[in-house]
Amino acid sequence: MQAGETERREAMCKWGRSMFERGLTSGSSGNLSARLADGYLLTPTNSCLGFLDPARLAKLDGAGNHISGDKPTKEIPLHLTYYEARPSAQAIVHLHSTYATALSCRSDIDPRNVLTPVTPYVVMRVGRVPLLPYSTPGSDGVREPLLRAASNHAAILLANHGPVVTGASLEAAVFAAEELEEAARLAFLLEGRPHNVLTEANLADLAARF
Repeated sequence: MQAGETERREAMCKWGRSMFERGLTSGSSGNLSARLADGYLLTPTNSCLGFLDPARLAKLDGAGNHISGDKPTKEIPLHLTYYEARPSAQAIVHLHSTYATALSCRSDIDPRNVLTPVTPYVVMRVGRVPLLPYSTPGSDGVREPLLRAASNHAAILLANHGPVVTGASLEAAVFAAEELEEAARLAFLLEGRPHNVLTEANLADLAARF
C-alpha cells in the first residue's frame, strides 16, 4: 500500500461517520472518494457512511478498474469524470443532504448559480454552484454536462438528486459540502422574507482576498 493511502482510508471513514452522525446523510445514501497516486478509493455500493471499514473501501486503478476491496459505488462515472476534468480535486463528497437536495428539485432557480450569495462563507468555500440536468444515478449521462462544468466549478448540484463537492483534501471537501448544505437551508429560511445579499463589490473583494 502506497504512502498516504492508509491515512486516506482512515479519513474517509472518519468523515463519513461524522456526516452520518450529524444527519447530512442517511441509510446507504451518499458516497465519498479520494484520489491516490495510483488510482482512487471509493466507498462501497450500498454502504452506510456511518459504518465504513477502511480495509473494505473499494480501490480502482488509474483507468477506473476495480482492483481490491468491496464492490464500489455505482456513481463511478460521476467521480471519475470530475477527477478527469478537475485535476486539482483530491477528494469528492456526494450527498443527498436535505436542503441541498430540495434545492436541486426546484424549477425556479438559476441553473448557472443556484445560490444567491447571502453570506461570504459559501462564496469562500464553494463558489458558484451550477445545476446540472437530471441523469439516472450511476449512468454515463452525467459525463458530458459535468465535463463542461467541472473545470470552473468546485461543486455542482445534480437536478433532483443532490450536491457533489470537490476539495484539495477530503476534509476541505466535507467542509465545503457542509457549507453548501447550510447555504441551501438559509435559502429556504429566507424565501419570501426581505433580506440583504452580498453586493458585486463584496464579491470582488472576496475574490481578491480568497
